[in-house]
Amino acid sequence: MCARLEHRGPDSRGVHLDRNVALGIQRLRVIDLETGDQPIYNEDRSVVVVLNGEIYNHRELRSELRRRGHEFRTRSDTEVIVHLYEELGPDCVERLDGMFAFALWDARRRRLLLARDRVGKKPLFYSLRDGVVSFASELHALLADREIGRAVDPAAVDAFLQLGYVPAPRSILSEVSKLPPAHSLLFESGSARTSRYWSLDYATTRSGPVEEVAAELIETLGAATRKRLVADVPVGAFLSGGIDSSAVVAAMAAASTEPVRTFSIGFDDDRFDELPHARRIAERFGTVHEEFLVRADAISVLPEIVRHHGEPFADPSAIPTHYLAALTRSRVTVALNGDGGDESFGGYSRYVANAVAGRLDHLPMGMRRALAAGASRLGNRGEVGGLRNKLRRLGSTLALDEAERYERYVSWIGRAARKDLYTAEFAAAMPAAGTGAIPAAFASASGDRIVDRMLEVDVSTYLVGDLLAKVDISTMAHGLEARSPFLDPDLMQFAASLPARMKVRGREKKWILRRALRGVLPDDLLDRPKQGFSVPLSAWLRGSLRPWARDILLDPVAVGRGYFEPKAIAGLIARHDDGADALAKPIWALIMLELWHREVIDTATGRDPVPMAV
Repeated sequence: MCARLEHRGPDSRGVHLDRNVALGIQRLRVIDLETGDQPIYNEDRSVVVVLNGEIYNHRELRSELRRRGHEFRTRSDTEVIVHLYEELGPDCVERLDGMFAFALWDARRRRLLLARDRVGKKPLFYSLRDGVVSFASELHALLADREIGRAVDPAAVDAFLQLGYVPAPRSILSEVSKLPPAHSLLFESGSARTSRYWSLDYATTRSGPVEEVAAELIETLGAATRKRLVADVPVGAFLSGGIDSSAVVAAMAAASTEPVRTFSIGFDDDRFDELPHARRIAERFGTVHEEFLVRADAISVLPEIVRHHGEPFADPSAIPTHYLAALTRSRVTVALNGDGGDESFGGYSRYVANAVAGRLDHLPMGMRRALAAGASRLGNRGEVGGLRNKLRRLGSTLALDEAERYERYVSWIGRAARKDLYTAEFAAAMPAAGTGAIPAAFASASGDRIVDRMLEVDVSTYLVGDLLAKVDISTMAHGLEARSPFLDPDLMQFAASLPARMKVRGREKKWILRRALRGVLPDDLLDRPKQGFSVPLSAWLRGSLRPWARDILLDPVAVGRGYFEPKAIAGLIARHDDGADALAKPIWALIMLELWHREVIDTATGRDPVPMAV
């Protein structure tokens, strides 16, 4: 299991053995390079911990614990966990500020504690069976335990094709689960129980003059950035040229005495290339700036990406993120990024669209259904972001409730379209319809306003399942640690407590963040439309990747898995070739599912994966 995680921690390996208990760690040295290797023990070695991640408030906790009589043998952030556990038991997780997944063994109580950070920066897979628990940071490592079954969960396949990822706590395998963010798992006497220890509060809103709120936002972002600059190794930043990463670079420049090192990725397609914007920010703040250009032949890294994710993952921006991480790691060991700004301050067009649709809910249902029927006749054609498709998507949701409406916006392949793809046998294997991840998240949302409920849903689903998984896998594949100031719990709670109108106002997204950054970032950058970090997927699949995509999806091995009707797959490809850009994402999701089968399941069962040929 450790060998399969060497990319995450290439600097040292540590193992703890205690009768029928084994803990392993592959360490990336960032804090306390000399004495911080793990496992880390308490004074009498009765408590031991292995940690993936960083504890940002370790200095404050260390001072407090020393005053209470605890002795420290290292300068490591990891060591505070064992002593904090001695004081508070499993509740110690509530005092930790950081990004982490850790395993702590209490030898006296014969108790294992697993825990994951508040927003899910660090992953944790586990399997429970017959009084045994196995766990790891990546599914590929967990499957080194050959006692774990490889049976695929049909409901997870369905969830993946809907969302582009498998939402926690489910995993793609029936015998494996993912520990959700802000949860701990206590394993004693052969049984386990999980509990949640933190959540954002959207129900309580603050008031005050806009300028005071904007000033507090800048100060809170600055504090979140400064704590993430602490390291005993070189630190840099991902710079896309968008608002969030530019704001982080500005905060880094304000806190640093040396020039910030920045790294950007671009494409040979102007519609997706943000390099000119990134260069302007680099010049404004005097950074040492480097760039990398991604082309269609970059998909040669897909098998490696698939193996690291361990389960199907459809977000195509994993490709440029992989290359960006490789470039960045050649210069620094830690990189800050702008992840989380959209989910806290309202950065996606779907927030505006769903708020608009929600204001039409007062119309009679018959009128809303008629409008939806009219919108459906616009057809699923043309450029994804074009006016035709925007009107079609908005109109088609008018007859739905807010959860169904939002689910429609975030779905890669809709419910009816998935049903049309499945073979009768696979559809029959699907469990009875239950509550999906999106409706369940809406049901537990605490906000009074639709915008806040959408933000809360995204934090618990899309943010952790897609964005954070992508960045963690891409960076740790190269032994690079990614840190995200916008995911600081204090900053996230600050944003959650703001009135919804300060986040999305009319058609303007991230209203208060843009207001706060006036004078810090150029006005034209703050005012330009969101471009997003994506790839020219439709052009690739209609161009050089067209034969490759068809060969993968209609290969006899893929057809033989029994999931999909070959005629339905061929029809999907044909409609995309005929101009339906919106079908590129469904085709890509199907490709990634097949590549996952080849690289993970076929290999694990002793079958050679079908080679890629582009």
